[in-house]
Amino acid sequence: MQDPTLMRIGSAISGLLLVLFLVVHLAGLLPALIAPVQFEHYATALHHQPWLPVLEVGLAATAAMHLSCTIAKTLRNRGAGNTAALRSRRGRPLDALASRSKMAAGVITLGFLALHLQQLRWPRPSDGLERELLQQVLHRPISLVVYAAGSLAIGLHLLHGAEAAHRNLGLLNPANGPSIRWGGRLLASGIGGGFLLISLGLALGGLA
Repeated sequence: MQDPTLMRIGSAISGLLLVLFLVVHLAGLLPALIAPVQFEHYATALHHQPWLPVLEVGLAATAAMHLSCTIAKTLRNRGAGNTAALRSRRGRPLDALASRSKMAAGVITLGFLALHLQQLRWPRPSDGLERELLQQVLHRPISLVVYAAGSLAIGLHLLHGAEAAHRNLGLLNPANGPSIRWGGRLLASGIGGGFLLISLGLALGGLA
């Protein structure tokens, strides 16, 4: 973990795996907004899969690796005297904000995740009650604020992470840079906005 190359590669690979999980998780949640019956069938089937505990352990390990690598990189940079304020030189202040606030966005995401797991995974909802319990949670103003903040933090973190991951893996160059940045913006908007839309939609009763 002291090797800067291992830090960068570990952060990039673990981050990309977590993005893959977010995409799948978002796709699984969308029916809760527009097709409640299908969502409950999906949730019940998922919760009874024998491989689910293994997947959850793997996700926890991946998140721990990403967090460890990020903290190690940050401490190493600060130890090297890198304390310069980030500013956009390409007219992209939002990108600069995402890079500057990556630790804050990570902390907010961790707080949201802890609340989410406490409310909806320990213990798991009974079969057929996943959506109902999620709505009950989102009807509480404080929970809705936390879920909305978590969605925005995830989007902001992805806005920085998409470009950073390609850079850490040595895949970013002047030729593909614009495409990677635009793809990162679309990814951040789609995932962060998707989770925010679902949270607000369920808080208002859903569309079905």
